Amino acid sequence: MIIQEVIDLIEDFAPLNYAEDFDNVGLLVGDSKTEVSGALITLDTLEATVEEAIAKNCNLIISFHPIIFSGLKKLTGKDYVQRTVLKAIKNDIAIYAIHTALDNQHKGVNDMICEKLGLKNRQVLIPRKDSIKKLTTFVPVKDADKVREALFSAGAGSIGNYDNCSFNITGKGSFKGNEESNPVVGEKGSVHFEEESQIGVTYSAHLESQILKNLFSSHPYEEVAYEIHSLENKNQHLGMGMIGELESEINEKEFLNQVKSTFHSGCIRHSKLLHKPIKKVAVLGGSGAFAINNARAAGADIFITADLKYHDFYKAEEKLVLADIGHYESEQFTKNLLYSFLSKKISSFALILADTNTNPIHYL
Repeated sequence: MIIQEVIDLIEDFAPLNYAEDFDNVGLLVGDSKTEVSGALITLDTLEATVEEAIAKNCNLIISFHPIIFSGLKKLTGKDYVQRTVLKAIKNDIAIYAIHTALDNQHKGVNDMICEKLGLKNRQVLIPRKDSIKKLTTFVPVKDADKVREALFSAGAGSIGNYDNCSFNITGKGSFKGNEESNPVVGEKGSVHFEEESQIGVTYSAHLESQILKNLFSSHPYEEVAYEIHSLENKNQHLGMGMIGELESEINEKEFLNQVKSTFHSGCIRHSKLLHKPIKKVAVLGGSGAFAINNARAAGADIFITADLKYHDFYKAEEKLVLADIGHYESEQFTKNLLYSFLSKKISSFALILADTNTNPIHYL
C-alpha cells in the first residue's frame, strides 16, 4: 500500500472536514505516493518517536497530536518541533496527524474513555452544528429508483441507525430547451411536461462531492435540477465530548480512585466533593474547560477532562464535580483505538503500537 491508501482508510473513519478550524491535521511530512514499509501509531510525534520508527522499519508515523501546530518559518533544529521534523525528513519518514477529527468522531477519543469507564447510554455532549445537509432533486418517475440507489450508495439518506431514508413526492415538471439543448424527453423549442419524482435526502457534509458525482452520473437529464441546503439540525452522532451512565451509583471518592487507577493518573485535581453518588458521567479528552457548562446543563454528576485552570474549578458551582485527570492520561488509549481500527483493514504491512512514553508531565 502507499501512504495515500492508508490515509483514505483513516479519513473514511474520521473525516478531516470535522476537525476544528484551529487544528492542523492530515499529512504533515512526507510524500503520499510513497509505499509503506510499516506504520508506527502514537499519541505524540517526538524525536524519540521518530527514532523508534527508524528502529522498527516504519516509514509512516500515525499520530494523534500534530507535531506541527502553528506555522514553521525555519527548520534549523532550534526546538523540539524543528528537530523532530528534520529527523523525519532526513530518514524519509512521513508523519500524519488526526487530532480533533478523531475527537469529533462518534466512535473516537471520548467513546474510548466511556468504554474504559464502562458507561452506558452514551450520547455526544456537544453535538456538532453545520454538518448535515439536504439535497432535493427532480427526476422522471421511471428513473427515480436508479437515482435514489445511486444517492444511497454514496452515503445519502443515512440517519443514525437507519439508512436508505428519503422523502418522495410525485408531481409535474415543465421545461423548454433552446436550440443548443439536447433533451432526453420532449423536443427543443417546445414546452414539455413530465411526471417527475421529487427526491429529498439528508447527508453528512463531508460526503457531498461523491453524492453529487453519483447524482450527475445516474440522472437522465442533460441539465440536472437540484437544490442543496445546510440544516440547522445538530448532528447527534458527531461532536465534542460524551456523556453516559454507570451501571450503578458509586461513591465520589471510590469512583475517583477507580478513574485514577484506570487511567494511571499521577494525581487527580478535582473541585469540591458534593457528597452525592456518581451516576451520570461526562467526559472530554484533552483540554475540556470549554465544555464545563455543557456538562452541567446535561445533568452530569462529574465531568472528567484535563488542563483545567484555577478559575475553571469555580465553574462547578457545586452542581457537579470537575476532575482533571491529565491531558496525556485522558487521551493515552487513542493510539489503541487507531491500531484496532487499522488492523481490521490492513494486513499487507506491519502496524506497530509505539512504546515511547511521550507524556511530558511527571509526578512526585
